[in-house]
Amino acid sequence: MTATRTLVIDTATAACSVALIEHGQIIAEDAATVGRGHAERLLPMIAALPDGGRAGAVLVDCGPGSFTGIRVGLAAARALGLGWGASVHGYSSLALLAASFFAQAPDEQAIAAVLEGGHGEVFMQHFTARPFAAVGGILSLPPAAALAQLGGGAVGSGVKWLRPIAPDLAGKEALPVARDALLLPPDLLALAAQPIYGRPPDAKPMPQP
Repeated sequence: MTATRTLVIDTATAACSVALIEHGQIIAEDAATVGRGHAERLLPMIAALPDGGRAGAVLVDCGPGSFTGIRVGLAAARALGLGWGASVHGYSSLALLAASFFAQAPDEQAIAAVLEGGHGEVFMQHFTARPFAAVGGILSLPPAAALAQLGGGAVGSGVKWLRPIAPDLAGKEALPVARDALLLPPDLLALAAQPIYGRPPDAKPMPQP
């Protein structure tokens, strides 16, 4: 992350958080678990930051996660970027969870980031610590199928969906937090600001007559 002041927005899950970062340091931040209340909480959170959160760059969690939460964050990021003349880029919620886990458990070599998904499924992606990298793509799987592909520990809100099947699972429940964007390598902070849904949309276009 460059020295440019950066506003980070994370609304892709039940959490809503913002952080203002400059010279690799957190200037200010706010975070809350809001469930479905992102639209009401996000802009006041940003407005309460120094200078109203104004920054030369905006980073936003593109998902996967909550369909509505992702779109709230992206809409705000794009609007602020346009108004401020700021660059707007995205990052993955799963990568952020994995980076946060490795920062707290530096001896771990690999982890699966698992988030609560739709229709009783979970989003899952594997990561290695050194070098920090995704191993394979994002999967959307029923809990039993996710467990079959886990191969080790897990971190994220999806852990609560796995534990009823595997009570002894080595897992940590967690949600993405904006401040942890500092932990991601530059290439994972430069994604296009567009949704990462993790599964095809439920609604399909009507066939043309």
